[in-house]
Amino acid sequence: MTATYEQLVSILTALHEAPTDHFRPEATYADLDVDSLTMVEISIHIERHLGITVDDSELVPELTLGSTADLIDARRSA
Repeated sequence: MTATYEQLVSILTALHEAPTDHFRPEATYADLDVDSLTMVEISIHIERHLGITVDDSELVPELTLGSTADLIDARRSA
């Protein structure tokens, strides 16, 4: 996977206690049982650590980790 994906997994590992084998590009936030408060925290950490603004309203339960990494990469190149 991409460096962005690895950075995202690092953020998720720090914020959300899920087994590392659950962190797959095709896993959704719903698959990981990420609640709305954690979505806000993920959004904040993406901005702080990666310098990219992703509104927590964009982090919907059906969004995959791979799609999140793609979103971050698209914002970087814009």
